[in-house]
Amino acid sequence: MSHRRALLLMILVTLLWSTAGVVTRHLEAARSFELTFWRSAFNAISLVVLLRWLRGPAFWGQLVRAPRLVWLSGAFWGLMFTAFMVALSMVSVATVLVTMALGPLFTALFSRVFLRHQLPVRTWVAIALATLGIAWMFWQEAGEAGGAGLSGILVALLVPLAGAGNWTLLQRATHGSADPDAPAPGQDMLPAVLIGALISAALTLPLAWPFQASAHDLGLLGFLGLCQLAIPCLLAVRLSRVLPAPEIALLGQLEVIFGVLWAWLGAGEAPAGATLIGGAIVLAALAGNEILALRQRRSQ
Repeated sequence: MSHRRALLLMILVTLLWSTAGVVTRHLEAARSFELTFWRSAFNAISLVVLLRWLRGPAFWGQLVRAPRLVWLSGAFWGLMFTAFMVALSMVSVATVLVTMALGPLFTALFSRVFLRHQLPVRTWVAIALATLGIAWMFWQEAGEAGGAGLSGILVALLVPLAGAGNWTLLQRATHGSADPDAPAPGQDMLPAVLIGALISAALTLPLAWPFQASAHDLGLLGFLGLCQLAIPCLLAVRLSRVLPAPEIALLGQLEVIFGVLWAWLGAGEAPAGATLIGGAIVLAALAGNEILALRQRRSQ
């Protein structure tokens, strides 16, 4: 796959990911752990169908024999799935997405420490600018949220931390490792997404009972399980073979822009001025990094 095609697909991934906030604002009765359970359960069902179609009858055997890092990646996915939806039930969509936007900084640091990756100067500059915009939004949101809102921010903070660990693991699996328990280069990491969905559903099932979701809610949560999680997450794992972890994390910040716009247009959750200013800085950092990368590739 060419870098340009991978880039366009990653933008599509972020667009699909960004629909979670606006959809949850249209739920009738499902809240907190119940909506997390149903989204993860529908995600798991969708992944079973998709992976069985992609991998054939041998899929279940491959899942059981998966290396340790595949299961660890699944644990990261499970934490991301759970913390994201719980945080959405506690604070605004913009607050959650702003907190998640710390992902590029964490991913770059993890890649530098654990993978010894040398990042180009343009990527560090882009991360610094994006972090500046995020810090501005975070400060304003945190100041207005109060104690309960800060708890939601702390829950949301688990998402970029787990995401950074996950992208680092995916890069390690792609390029190989001296660890005998690590996947060989080219190892199929798609089952990790299913493992994460099952972990999230299992953890939240006891807390989701008794169920209150209506048929309307189940339809929306089924959409999230398939189109907001299963399909884009499988694409993201595949794209990790082409795009480096810091670039994936940086492109993932488009979810902040898309998600805030969805919530604004589809649920009337207007972002504050600080969110708009910070989002503009993030978008400028993303565009600048990609333009410089394109020029560099053309000059080689």
